[in-house]
Amino acid sequence: MNETMEKMKQLKFGTELEYTNISREKAAKAIHSVVGGSVRYTGGSYDSWTVTDVSGREWKAVSDASLGCRATTAEVVTPILGYDDIETLQEVVRVLRKAGAKADSEVTSQHIHIGVEGFTARQIANLARIYYKQEALLLKAAGTHDSRLRRYTKPTDREFIARLEAAKPDTKEELNKAWFGYANPNPEHYDSARYRSLNLNNVWRMGTVEFRLFNGVDHAGVAKSHIHLCLALAAKALTAKCASTKSPREFSETSAKYDLRVLLLRLGLIGNEFKNTRMHLLKNLPGSAAWKNGRPEGR
Repeated sequence: MNETMEKMKQLKFGTELEYTNISREKAAKAIHSVVGGSVRYTGGSYDSWTVTDVSGREWKAVSDASLGCRATTAEVVTPILGYDDIETLQEVVRVLRKAGAKADSEVTSQHIHIGVEGFTARQIANLARIYYKQEALLLKAAGTHDSRLRRYTKPTDREFIARLEAAKPDTKEELNKAWFGYANPNPEHYDSARYRSLNLNNVWRMGTVEFRLFNGVDHAGVAKSHIHLCLALAAKALTAKCASTKSPREFSETSAKYDLRVLLLRLGLIGNEFKNTRMHLLKNLPGSAAWKNGRPEGR
């Protein structure tokens, strides 16, 4: 458990936060009020505003066609961040909300990228297996909107899982063939394979895996809980000797909250440090966190 937490806190991540009701200029100026440095309009096909913080890292507010109205929407793209940057990110979320940014669960989303350049093919395959086994429960916990499940955040492709288990890849080239169904070492940015709740396209583009299951967030604690979950899943994949896709967990209305609580504890999200993380991740689920089959009568 301690090894998993140690690995978790060493991983790098980035996140994309989509908002309505705010212009990119206003979003960039809100970010600048937290991270300092400079802010400027950089234009281009994404009509970008760029904030270069005091450490030289670039935060961006860009357009995204999926958000609709170009004038009053913004996708905030963070630089590469570490565990110690989470509090800064939370403050960015707070000032964006104060500036008027809104997160519509049907329209907006939060995507989280975890750096996996140092992972072996087996460890990335472990992550895919661990995630697939718990996917139904995690999607319910995230409250992933039905419209996104049909298009931008489709559940894991079972044919990929079949190829993964048949190949048992030892190299990233073998993993690539399992993911795409053919050799695709240089996938295009908008390759359709990306529209899965766990997207591996970027393993070969920028050395990351992308979690796409989360709705948009304008609450700092919720944003942090999503990041903690993704970091913990990736860290578990690093430290696990093996992982299986047999008997994926079925979602149970009776035991959902208990099942997720047990999973979070097994991932190492225990103690006071992760108390609020557990609270946010559990709050959308039915059942009892303490009793698998519901609280017995009289208890």
